[in-house]
Formats: sequence, C-alpha cells, structure tokens
Amino acid sequence: MTDTAPLYSPATVRALLERHRLRADKAFGQNFLIDGNVLRNIVAAAEVQDTDTVFEVGPGLGVLTRELAEQAGRVVSVELDARLLPVLRETTADYPNVALSEGDALDYDLTSLPPQSLFVANLPYNVATPLVVRALESLRFRRLVFLVQKEVAERLSASPATPSYGALSLVVQHFARVRVVQHVGPNAFFPAPDITSSVVRLDVNPDAEPDPATFRLIRDAFRHRRKTLKKNLTMAGYDATRVTEVLEGLELDPKIRAEALGLEHFRRLGRALA
Repeated sequence: MTDTAPLYSPATVRALLERHRLRADKAFGQNFLIDGNVLRNIVAAAEVQDTDTVFEVGPGLGVLTRELAEQAGRVVSVELDARLLPVLRETTADYPNVALSEGDALDYDLTSLPPQSLFVANLPYNVATPLVVRALESLRFRRLVFLVQKEVAERLSASPATPSYGALSLVVQHFARVRVVQHVGPNAFFPAPDITSSVVRLDVNPDAEPDPATFRLIRDAFRHRRKTLKKNLTMAGYDATRVTEVLEGLELDPKIRAEALGLEHFRRLGRALA
C-alpha cells in the first residue's frame, strides 16, 4: 500500500472501509485504532525485538500489524472477520514477515508459537478476558501488551479490598506482574466507542505454572461476592467443619470475605484444605 497518509489516519481508515464496502461490526467488537501516539506507545511497551515472534489478535485493518512488522522477526495475526482479510492482504502486502490467519483466536493452537513469544493486540472487548487468561495459561509468552476496556484493566491490576478485585485479578497476577501503561479516550478509535480504554502490560513470571486447584478455589471463593469466604466454599462443596478449622489455623476471621485475601493467602488456604 502506498498511501501518503499513515494507515491510522481517520481519512485513510474511512477510505479503506469505503473502497472495500465495509464498516466496523459491533458483533466483532471492532473499533479501529486511529491515534498514532497510542499505537507507538503500545509497540514501545511491548519492547519488540527483531528476533521476536508476535501474536496479534484481531488485526482489523492492519494498523498495529504493520507497526509490529517493522520491528519483529515475525507477526502472526489471527482475524475472525473474514471480510477484513482482503483489506489486511492489501495493507500488509509489503511485509513478508506477516502471517495472516482467519479464525477464532480462542481456538488457535498457541503451542505452534515459539516459547518466549510476545502477545500484542487491540483486543475485541467481548472476548478480551478469556483470550488473556488462555494466553497466560499457554506459557508461550514472556510479555503481553494489549488494549482493553478501562474496567477490565482495573480488574486485572486490582489489589485486595478494592471494588475491582476478584478472581480474574488473582489468576492473572499468579502468572504476571500487571501494569496499566495509559488510559485511552474514545476519540483514539474509529468508530469512537462509548467507553475509555487502557493499554495494559503483563510481564510473565518465567517460573509460573497453571495451578488448577488454586484457580478453582479462587473462583469458588468469589462465586457470590456478598457472602463470606466460608459460606462460598461450603456452598461449593467443601466441608464446613474443615473450612472453619483451616481458617482458624491461618488466623483468618471466619466472617472474612474473599476480596480481603491476597494470592499467597489463597495458596496457603488451598494447601491446608488439600
């Protein structure tokens, strides 16, 4: 593509969509990034090297794809909306290191990627959470940098005893150190969404492994947020007497709620209950 305007300019985005007789589809959670500063901040936060393989979900028109391809050894982009593939082939034609794939990223075989890959994406809002958790559990990535709703970013980075803290916070923080890089207003996208977004960076702990037993305990503990930890666990099938004994042994108030406990508390609780 040889347009003089950058691909992320609103005029170029509109022209691309019109030429291909397309428009953003809410069903796919499509909001195309049109802010060059945000785009560069995402790539900078990912610290892409020329030896890296980058996995991108929902490349859309290829705005972020091309920026990544300028620095990465290889970019693997998975797009669910087949209508956008002709646009992507056009916008990435000058980048032989870009591999386009049609399909659902939730079904993509992440083990086909080399270890220590990067995950960088403007994530579709409707599937952002399961995509991030799946990527972390795959143990294929050393760093994830992505755009999500501000509320999701707050849940990912939340601390105990805060309103946004929950099972998602704990599972993600089991794997990685979470940092919110910046908040992004609606005008950075076309069409403009009704929400504020955030750029999030996850630096994965190289020693982290999936811990299904602890994750199950965490999800059971947060099943009914207004109930006590003990009540949630007994409702989930744990023996009430044993739960009381374990809470006493860990010097925890029997009326404590799950949101008061940190990750290490849950690990100790899981070991004791086991």
